Amino acid sequence: MKKFLIAVVIGIIFFLLGDHFFNPIQAKLIGVVAFLVTLWSNEGLELGVVSMLPLMLFPSFEIIDFNMVAPNYSKPIMYLFLGGFLIAIGLQKTGLHIIIAHKILGLFPKTSRGIIYALAITAALLSGILSNTTTTILLVPIAMFLSSHRRLQIRFVLAIAYGATIGGILTPIGTAPNLILLQFLQDHNLSQVAFFEWVKMLFPVVFVMLAFMPWFLSRGVVGLSIDAPEYKKEPLTFDQKKVLTILLGLALILFINSPMKPFYDGLGLNEKMLLLGAGLLLFAPKIEVLKWEDTKEIPYSIIFLFGASFSIAKAFEVTKLGEALADPILSLSVLPLFLLLISVAFLVAFFTEVTSNTALISVALPIFYTFGQTAGLDTVVLMTVATIASSYAFMLPIATPPNAIAMSTGIIHIKEMVKIGVVLNIAGIIILAVVARFLWA
Repeated sequence: MKKFLIAVVIGIIFFLLGDHFFNPIQAKLIGVVAFLVTLWSNEGLELGVVSMLPLMLFPSFEIIDFNMVAPNYSKPIMYLFLGGFLIAIGLQKTGLHIIIAHKILGLFPKTSRGIIYALAITAALLSGILSNTTTTILLVPIAMFLSSHRRLQIRFVLAIAYGATIGGILTPIGTAPNLILLQFLQDHNLSQVAFFEWVKMLFPVVFVMLAFMPWFLSRGVVGLSIDAPEYKKEPLTFDQKKVLTILLGLALILFINSPMKPFYDGLGLNEKMLLLGAGLLLFAPKIEVLKWEDTKEIPYSIIFLFGASFSIAKAFEVTKLGEALADPILSLSVLPLFLLLISVAFLVAFFTEVTSNTALISVALPIFYTFGQTAGLDTVVLMTVATIASSYAFMLPIATPPNAIAMSTGIIHIKEMVKIGVVLNIAGIIILAVVARFLWA
């Protein structure tokens, strides 16, 4: 109850502050969003419950009506994520994810630095297919058994959490903000980014971060004892082969479907349909890897979180709050493009440390879209930088689910996470800005 009351008080404070600078409807929206963000942050209510509150609060406070809110909970992009969840459940049910992880781990030397690189890269690659939350949950137990030395355990667990966060930006389905951006682009008839176009854009950022982050984590622990288990080669089971075939087939179709302009226009198939179809194929006769009971494992609260995020973005658009908030940052438009991109990444990365990156990017996209249009900038590049920066929060457990999972092991103190994370925040901001300026803009 205390956490809920804190959220109410914060919502009222933000409403009163907003009432001095914005019109009454915009002030109410600011108050409601502050209330929701606080509840998401302090977990005063269950995630799914908080995520459904816009359905009640926005119409009740006459911000936007129910018919404008409800469609946001069935956006097409959610089915892309739903298909990803079904594939993830198939991987977990058959144990194929463990085999994939062990194969990758086996490619690296059994030293502290080698294991840190292996865990980080494994987490990054898996989180391109699974969600970064699922990836972290799956790999952290493995990391805890690799050494009995606390300092090494800390670095191993952080390598997984940070690797999952970094890898989550590599594909559109790796983390929630990516999907929110793609839906925003679709809603505003902006240039769409196909699956492998996205991978091509983000690969340089991920590659450099995966080279730097494990090296930084391994400083000071080289030479400490490793108790890494031996990995046994075992043949794949029939179910594992079926899941692997579907996964490889999906990857091939997505690759063929992606346009490679000016040489090839792609197949033009709907990627949401392809991913959902691959997930549903796991239920098909003669395959039957999944049964309907397995859908209980789908984190529906995350799907409702998408709905809430899209609802916030819609409310910002209808009330024109995005335009009002964009005015104060117009002064940034006089900066050289590189410094502007660093400023955007810096603002978003450090703001997301104290709130949900999903909630933050829902608020930020309408603002930067309006800012980009007003300043005559490439809005897609600007919003992509903001979206990636919202995932590059390594300092606090509240910032991203992988950070929270790492903290839940009990071996990491917040002070240690902040000390390591602030360096990675700064590195991520600079790397992202350099890639965006010289490869995207």
